[in-house]
Amino acid sequence: MTDCAGDSQDVPSALWMELETDRLLGLRAWPLLETPSAVLKTQPVDATELAARTDGLHRLDVGKVRICSKCGLAGTRTQTVFGQGHAAARIVFVGEAPGFEEDRQGLAFVGRAGQLLTRMIAAMGLDREDVFIGNVLKCRPPNNRTPAADEIANCCPYLFEQIGIIDPEVIVALGAPAAQTLLNTRDGIGRLRGRFHDFVLLEGPAAGKTIPLMPTFHPAYLLRSPDQKRKAWEDLQAVMEFLRLPLPE
Repeated sequence: MTDCAGDSQDVPSALWMELETDRLLGLRAWPLLETPSAVLKTQPVDATELAARTDGLHRLDVGKVRICSKCGLAGTRTQTVFGQGHAAARIVFVGEAPGFEEDRQGLAFVGRAGQLLTRMIAAMGLDREDVFIGNVLKCRPPNNRTPAADEIANCCPYLFEQIGIIDPEVIVALGAPAAQTLLNTRDGIGRLRGRFHDFVLLEGPAAGKTIPLMPTFHPAYLLRSPDQKRKAWEDLQAVMEFLRLPLPE
């Protein structure tokens, strides 16, 4: 889950504590990395292809996701959370489900966990606008409860269609639920993270294509367990190396 509703913790103080923890771990607060202009931040598609992908995402959002009533979450959501980012992103980040702030704003990863994800992306030398960020579920489960099996089954085809349209070079699964859904496994995140897995597109024009997938810890988990941030950074560095993005010295 992206965030918890009703979190009364002082956000500036909490962020200061996170940054201080990062410093003590030697992460230098997810170091901001300047990426040389010659390095590709998004896929090198022409204007026609980019427009087609952008239109495809828009049609999926408006024509299917926003009007979806396949499960009971349609009756409890404030609005759907399609996800946002570049239609030709090299990386797609996938979480479990929207949280309180996401449901309120209609945007993925905008709470405290989203702020940490933004810093993680910046540490890779990228901006949020360069990648695509979404969730398995497009609606928030009430009180951020664990999504039911039928809710995942009904909603994950939308995610698969998104991935098919964007056709990214890498997928980063944030947390066990996202990784387990994408890889059709019950293995925990501790066993899955740290190495690439194969995600196979089963439908659409690119059906049968394999996309490397890196599971790592969800930012919300890292807020609760800051000692795991070093491992998450190692996972992201592996993604950077795969994409030939410059690594920090």
